[in-house]
Amino acid sequence: MVVSLRLPSLSSLFSPSISRRYPSVLRRRHHLRPPPSSASFSAQSTAPATDVVDSRKSNQKVQDGGVTPRSQDFNAWYLDVIANAELADYGPVRGTMVIRPYGYAIWEAIQDYLNVKFKETGHSNMYFPQLIPYSFIEKEASHVEGFSPELALVTIGGGKELEEKLVVRPTSETIVNHMFTQWIHSYRDLPLMVNQWANVTRWEMRTKPFVRTLEFLWQEGHTAHATPEEAEKEAIQMIDVYTKFAYEEAAIPVIAGRKSKVETFAGAVRTYTIEAMMGDRKALQAGTSHNLGQNFSRAFGTLFTDESGQRQHVWQTSWAVSTRFVGGIIMTHGDDTGLMLPPKIAPIQVVIVPIWKKEDDKAGVLNAASSVKDALHTAGIKVKLDDTDQRTPGWKFNFWEMKGVPLRIEIGPRDVSSQSVVVCRRDVPGKQGKVFGISMEPSILEAYIKDKLDEIQSSLLGQATSFRDGNIVDVSSYDELKVAISQGKWARGPWSASDKDELKVKEETGATIRCFPFDQPHGIKTCLMTSNPAEEVAIFAKSY
Repeated sequence: MVVSLRLPSLSSLFSPSISRRYPSVLRRRHHLRPPPSSASFSAQSTAPATDVVDSRKSNQKVQDGGVTPRSQDFNAWYLDVIANAELADYGPVRGTMVIRPYGYAIWEAIQDYLNVKFKETGHSNMYFPQLIPYSFIEKEASHVEGFSPELALVTIGGGKELEEKLVVRPTSETIVNHMFTQWIHSYRDLPLMVNQWANVTRWEMRTKPFVRTLEFLWQEGHTAHATPEEAEKEAIQMIDVYTKFAYEEAAIPVIAGRKSKVETFAGAVRTYTIEAMMGDRKALQAGTSHNLGQNFSRAFGTLFTDESGQRQHVWQTSWAVSTRFVGGIIMTHGDDTGLMLPPKIAPIQVVIVPIWKKEDDKAGVLNAASSVKDALHTAGIKVKLDDTDQRTPGWKFNFWEMKGVPLRIEIGPRDVSSQSVVVCRRDVPGKQGKVFGISMEPSILEAYIKDKLDEIQSSLLGQATSFRDGNIVDVSSYDELKVAISQGKWARGPWSASDKDELKVKEETGATIRCFPFDQPHGIKTCLMTSNPAEEVAIFAKSY
């Protein structure tokens, strides 16, 4: 490999991410198993020595008492939740992560939804090779310029130096076009619409688990069309699919819109995005859809014969979401207790915790709990019975709250006698979220549980929407923008200034144009930077 691989010190595996041009078990009071002190995610070793010491002190506090409070240190909180909820662990190569079963189950829920939507809209799944000839990357000038700093290259294979170095897939537009050129000959071959679920490697210098890692998982769709109108319609359609998923499944109120020229994907004509506000009010680019125009088809000679017999270059799109969405779910909904999952994407929607003190009560409680589990499972609810007797009920309560399970059912001897259960909501802490005396009768319990899951789904979206809207400030001048950004908020204002002005905002405030929202206000507007007429408002924010 041209890039050097080195084993990191375990204290420097992940670090807070920084804005880039192209985005995108700890012990608690009830004795959660503490991990080795070196195994937690922590700040990168390039930070000043004083920061490293502080981070170690913080980690010790977490091990002694629980998760770092979000308000105290959002990044430490995020890493603590990932470790405690058993979502991911460190890999042996700096900047990589191992996605653990529970974290991968969330990714599978994302896959399950999107796979259906992709096929409903006429796309087929397939797979392209991970190794790409370097000459392919060089064919599209802006593409190679945008990705060169992030490329991992293979120069030796089978003990011999390769005639041509190979790129470990950073994205697949180049190899897709190489194959499209062989498959597309006539207008009858169009549209060609495919998707692949794959891993991607980008040699990031500063990483954050799920949000930005050296290797990550994603889906990438690629389509070829006979007209520019078809390509544009496809690009918009797919960002709409992502938007619907964010709202209806992940309960994340994203803002959909168009990227600025500066923030457009390398090689695209237009990039559309969904931008989400995280719990620290930073923006997360959660998904993108690119209208590639004819840039790649001209570079690769991807031609077709149209209905009039003329040879034309195809019009293309590409679009993707990745495991970064898992990070977005954590940072949108999580709290100081841990993860909080929207029911529609939760691997476990309901956990049943049986409670008994006397051995004589054990069999009756377990039998009742098992019957409840079977009834809910039959009703299509993702349910788990935690019947281990090696942990106390209090430990189990904390453990499943940490993992963000939306509902907990408690069943004890008194509940067995009354043929009822206790239901506790993860999103409503304490006694307010606990309801006693819900009948075990299957039809009643199933209806109640489904209703509560729907309530939680709606409540999480509502809370996130209120938080987002309360942290977006409408501005009409650059001074107002700077104040809003300095307060950690998003700034929304009219914009028609130059790319140079946009870069000036980034340099002076750390904020970038996240998008020009599709939903635009009516009326005459004046650019906040130049005072010239402006047709659109843009949203500025600091981002991951």
